[in-house]
Amino acid sequence: MSLEHVTAAFVVLLLLAFLAEPVSRLVRLPYSSVLVIAGYVTSELAVISGIDTGIRAENFHDLIFYVFIPVLVFESAYKINKKLLLENIIPIIILAVIGLLLTATLTAVGLYYGIAHPAGFPLIAALLTGSILAATDPVAVVARLREIGVPERLSVLLEGESLFNDATAIVLFSMFLSMALSLEGSVTTSGVIVEFIRIFLGGLATGLAAGLTAGLVNKAINNTLMTGVLTLIVAYGSYLLAEELFEVSGVMSTLVAAIVMSVMQGQESGENTQVKNEYLWDVIGHIANAVVFIIMGVTITSGMFEERWLAMLIAIAAVFVARAVSIYGSLSLLGLFQKKPVDLRCQTVMVWGGLRGAVALALALSIPVTLDYWWTIQSIAFGVVLFSLFIQAPTIRILVDKLGLRN
Repeated sequence: MSLEHVTAAFVVLLLLAFLAEPVSRLVRLPYSSVLVIAGYVTSELAVISGIDTGIRAENFHDLIFYVFIPVLVFESAYKINKKLLLENIIPIIILAVIGLLLTATLTAVGLYYGIAHPAGFPLIAALLTGSILAATDPVAVVARLREIGVPERLSVLLEGESLFNDATAIVLFSMFLSMALSLEGSVTTSGVIVEFIRIFLGGLATGLAAGLTAGLVNKAINNTLMTGVLTLIVAYGSYLLAEELFEVSGVMSTLVAAIVMSVMQGQESGENTQVKNEYLWDVIGHIANAVVFIIMGVTITSGMFEERWLAMLIAIAAVFVARAVSIYGSLSLLGLFQKKPVDLRCQTVMVWGGLRGAVALALALSIPVTLDYWWTIQSIAFGVVLFSLFIQAPTIRILVDKLGLRN
């Protein structure tokens, strides 16, 4: 595509994102759901009109990993309530690491034996899909929960889990993708564990260094406008530093850098500076999320549902069972050692509110088309995300009312 076409496409995406918000309020559907519909309808109209959108599945890997993911991760980590995050850090970490690994494993097992086609959908394909679907993105649900007035702890648990499990899921996904693309067929369990720890902790260390450095620089410049520019540099710089130079987790690096910089900025800068920069990231994060959902709508085809509907249903069932086992199991066990365990009703809302969204889409869209099963994985991911957007998200309020969780 020419530069003019890229610019025009970006303007169209922004226009769709702008128009989708009032439409979502009018039809009483989640904003992200309307974005998907807008992308699909626009794409179909373009095809009918003979317009080539230029969007291809093979274009997405670099775009998703180097443009959208750093923004999505940094925005969530930069804005989260650090005090409440710290108070609930133990259950959040358990859910984001142990819970996610359990969810990914159980989902993969359910898919592998449910689809039962080792040649067309081998174990590595099931593991890739499990790692994609393990990441939660409850942005719409958290906003709705706060509107209707549920315990603040529930919102923080959902948001904090999503923040950290994005990093864990992407590390896991990257590792399985490398295995899928490798010519070596045998991988030992111990080797996978060691590599996971290296990538995860390496990203953490890189992000810590980047965040501390940025925090000190921000203290020296003490300028609101330049602080905003610096946050953008850190979002992408910490990611590229980890991925390209040290070959560790760029996601974990960006996550930690965002939290460290936000904490140091809050200590050194005035409240006005913090508010302005959070507003900047509200806008950036909103655009990134919107564009990913619109792209999802553009890439949806009827063939996905005609050819892969059974795999989608198996995946939805596998994900829901895995999520329930992970949440009830992890939090009930942890509750034996806590003075204030997480209420069973809150656990139920977390099971149903564990939506799959932008990160799952980003990972699914980045699957290389050289893998024979890329279409199946992408179709499954789209089916699960659509179930989240059109079934789970709109009914979360009904569940909260049934459980009597309003303050």
